[in-house]
Amino acid sequence: MRKKLNVTEGIFPMPVLMVATYNDNDSVNVMNAAWGTMQARDTVALQLTESHKTVKNIKKRGAFTVSIADVNHVIEADYFGVVSGNKVTNKFENSGLTSSKADTVNAPVINEFPICLECEFIEYQDNAYGCGVIGKVVNITADENVMIDEKIDMSLVNAIAFDPYTHGYYKVAERVGDAFQDGLQIKK
Repeated sequence: MRKKLNVTEGIFPMPVLMVATYNDNDSVNVMNAAWGTMQARDTVALQLTESHKTVKNIKKRGAFTVSIADVNHVIEADYFGVVSGNKVTNKFENSGLTSSKADTVNAPVINEFPICLECEFIEYQDNAYGCGVIGKVVNITADENVMIDEKIDMSLVNAIAFDPYTHGYYKVAERVGDAFQDGLQIKK
């Protein structure tokens, strides 16, 4: 028997993405964004309102980075979601994490997060179905510790996902199949 639930952002897992920008004074700003996805192979879509300091920075700088949060930094990742850059100017410094400038865009890379997408700002969309930042991914970097044979091994990333039903974080680590291959067993 199925039970009716309240409507919520009910897709699980939702990625825990760290969106990083530079502030006007070149200090680092990071926010936790669970509402984000790839819109195309080289295009990221983040559902963010214009009230976020991060969105203001993206529009001014024309660039941002998106990192995948991991188990080792769940406390810092959550902190970036519960503290606003509009209210706490030294938010990044308080986290204890470090950054470096991205190779291809005017935005910071958070060194401790294992995967980083460097993005150029394309546009901000706002309509009846949502609002958000669209960016073109121009470079991706990964920590060598999460790579095998020059490819990212997601079991080493220990990415975290957001559960919108209980507001929990979950570790995403175990490979259970091969995409575009396993289903062929049914095809005759």
